[in-house]
Amino acid sequence: MTKLSVNINKIATLRNSRGGNNPDLVKTALDCERFGAQGITVHPRPDERHIRYQDVFDLKQVIATEFNIEGNCQEQKFVDLVLANKPAQVTLVPDALGQITSNHGWDTVRHQEYLKDIVATFKEAGIRVSLFVDPDPRMVEAAATTGTDRVELYTEAYATGYLKNREAAVAPYAEAARAAQQAGLGLNAGHDLDLHNLKYFSQHIPGLLEVSIGHALICDALYLGLENTIQMYLRQLA
Repeated sequence: MTKLSVNINKIATLRNSRGGNNPDLVKTALDCERFGAQGITVHPRPDERHIRYQDVFDLKQVIATEFNIEGNCQEQKFVDLVLANKPAQVTLVPDALGQITSNHGWDTVRHQEYLKDIVATFKEAGIRVSLFVDPDPRMVEAAATTGTDRVELYTEAYATGYLKNREAAVAPYAEAARAAQQAGLGLNAGHDLDLHNLKYFSQHIPGLLEVSIGHALICDALYLGLENTIQMYLRQLA
């Protein structure tokens, strides 16, 4: 079964909006695990507008499932943070400073040499590495030559196209997934996956190991409750 990693950035956003510690980020992460999530994802950014660097240290002490830290490895502070905490997985995303949310994958051809170096840095520390890429077989194949363990397919285009033509929307992702399998890479996916489009995606993507979902899941939890929402997402992946 494909694993569900819950991105808790939006919980941190809510906490930060009033100061203090309500909602309690660590308790929420532990509750997500208790409710069935098989991983916790955080995406700290330099301005700490949601996940704070201290949150990463606090979470590392208590997370019993897979801890995934994603972010911009071109920021030395991010690299240092990951190496200090040694999560199960680091997902490398080519964010720009001040970017609201991730909106593209790595050009693994153009940035080949840089990616080889940074992937080696994390793997030497015993951390599994995943590269955030667009659903382009060429980018997947080039990712394999960097030494990365996995790629994470950026799924916004699928989510947007799903409502118009789901067969056409999923087709490039299935092709990229096959390229990942042929290259010996593990496969993750994330961005704008939700209760409406997740099941179809998981059914048509071969070798899908993990999805990371935050915004939609937290929005659903406002109406459905966190425990029930996590269980509903897990059923889409069954």
